[in-house]
Amino acid sequence: MKKIYLIRHAKSSWKDTILDDFERPLNSRGKRDVVFMGRRLKMFNVMPDLIYASPAKRAERTAKELAREVDYDKKKIKSVDSLYESSYEKYLELIHATDDKYESIFIIAHNPTITEVGERLSGAILSNIPTCAIVCISFDVHSFKEICEESGHILFFDYPKKHLKD
Repeated sequence: MKKIYLIRHAKSSWKDTILDDFERPLNSRGKRDVVFMGRRLKMFNVMPDLIYASPAKRAERTAKELAREVDYDKKKIKSVDSLYESSYEKYLELIHATDDKYESIFIIAHNPTITEVGERLSGAILSNIPTCAIVCISFDVHSFKEICEESGHILFFDYPKKHLKD
C-alpha cells in the first residue's frame, strides 16, 4: 500500500506588496498552524519516507517546519520546481517517478492544483484544500506507477480551522 499526503502550504503573508509571489513568507497564523499540524501528525505517528516541496518560500518553510515536528531530516526534503504553478499531469509524473522503496510521501505545494490532484486521485469532492490542510490518500498498489485517477481512498482530511480559532 502507498500513501500520499497532499499538504497545502501554511498561510502566507501579503504584507509586503512588492514581494514576488514566489518569495512570500508565512504570516504569524501560518507559523502557528504549521507547528500545530506537525504536532498532530506526530501524535498519530505519521512519518513520511520522503518529502517533496515546491521551492516557493512559503511551501519550503512549511515543509521544514513539518519535518522538524515529525523528526524528519529536513536536509532530505526534495525541492521540486514543477510543484510551483503546476498541473495534475506534473504531479502524476512526480508520483510515478517516486522510487517504490518508499511507502508514504508528503507533497507540499499550492492551490488550485493540490485540490484538483486530491479530487482526481480519490474521486472525492474536496472543493478547496485550505492552507496548512493535509489530505491523506491511500492506494492499494505496490508501485507508485500504478496510481491513477480515482484509484485512491481518503484516509483523513485535517486542517487547522477544524481545531483552532483565528
